[in-house]
Amino acid sequence: MAFENLSDKLQNIFKNLKGKGRLSEADVKVALKEVKMALLEADVNFKVVKNFINTIQERAVGQDVLNSLTPGQMVIKIVNEEMVKLLGEETVELQLKPSNEITLVMMCGLQGAGKTTTVAKLAGKLKSKGRRPLLVACDIYRPAAIDQLKINGDKQGVPVFAMGDKHKPLNIAKAALEHAEKNSFNVVILDTAGRLHIDEAMMEELQEIKNNLTVHQTILVVDAMTGQDAVNVSEMFNEKLSIDGVILTKLDGDTRGGAALSIRAVTGRPILYAGMGEKLTDLEQFYPDRMASRILGMGDILTLIDKAQAEFDETKAREMERKLKKAEFDFNDFLEQMQQVKKMGGLGDMLSMLPGMNKQLKDVEIDEDALSKPEAIIYSMTKAERSNPDILNPSRKKRIAAGAGVDISEVNALVKQFEQSKKMMKQFSGMMGGKGKRGGMGKFRMPFGF
Repeated sequence: MAFENLSDKLQNIFKNLKGKGRLSEADVKVALKEVKMALLEADVNFKVVKNFINTIQERAVGQDVLNSLTPGQMVIKIVNEEMVKLLGEETVELQLKPSNEITLVMMCGLQGAGKTTTVAKLAGKLKSKGRRPLLVACDIYRPAAIDQLKINGDKQGVPVFAMGDKHKPLNIAKAALEHAEKNSFNVVILDTAGRLHIDEAMMEELQEIKNNLTVHQTILVVDAMTGQDAVNVSEMFNEKLSIDGVILTKLDGDTRGGAALSIRAVTGRPILYAGMGEKLTDLEQFYPDRMASRILGMGDILTLIDKAQAEFDETKAREMERKLKKAEFDFNDFLEQMQQVKKMGGLGDMLSMLPGMNKQLKDVEIDEDALSKPEAIIYSMTKAERSNPDILNPSRKKRIAAGAGVDISEVNALVKQFEQSKKMMKQFSGMMGGKGKRGGMGKFRMPFGF
């Protein structure tokens, strides 16, 4: 889980701060020394750490903070605010031309950073927003790169323009733009070649494209797991190509988080998106404030809400609310909710976004197959039983248990959970009705029973 070690250390430091009734300047300095060590161990650039700590110390040792009723919480608030600034403060979108014009996006990065997969992820995201993207296979060196792009493009329902590996990338890009103009595509995304390391030939190839075509966005894809190396790569690409933004991949992996906390400060370029998994849908908009909350163990409720909204159709949500109010919620709806949890990334991913849960989940093994048995039980029911759970008598339950390959006690437990969830969600539906998106999670429908 991203930032796990850093998050644990910071939470322990803050716990000690909040435990003290009053803070002295010495208390703050000791705490900030520990924060400094935690950041350095997370592979954050040492210059970035130095400036970060100095800024916090300057703000935190003021009399307004030390003499406040909750000085520990005031210091934590300052750390949070400065971390948001470090990560970029404002969310930056990919800059696109009006929909009647073509936006040319050049994706670049080292081999192994996940660039080709990210290209397809980005295309899918743009398509979902109403754009008409075209992927262009400009990596003529890596074996199977063109095939990989075609396969991923097909999965996303996005066309791929390719001319094989015998043409120069510049010529492929030129031909792709002509094709896009004739066929009404309005975003052209170039999947350029990566190398195992930065070399002159690689940079010259990218510079040739930029010198001969109007590239509207140059986006660098970097592997967050490479830590400080990712920062160095970003700095060098920015120096040579003047990049417009960065996409961090593998931010869901066992990364120490240093790249995310350093890139913006070192390059001055924003992080646009974060790759949070291997699926082609696992590309999240990068929100500095939400990422700071995750790092500091405060959770990320807004991203959880966004995920739920993306996976749950508003018409279905209203129908579900109607069913709950009229007590018509049945096992078909229950099954749909379980499947929604899977689409959102699983239980572990959802729970990690709740405030304080990262630390609690550290030694807890989340069984991502925990939904398999309930699904099997529901699939073993007849249509009548799913639609009308009240007819589930002992003999029916015995048959269902045999069909699902489980003990009858597990069928009874699921029925009990279903009834409890039905009552709880009916109450929840009434409480949340009519509230706005950010004010009260009006469109947010958490999966029932979880």
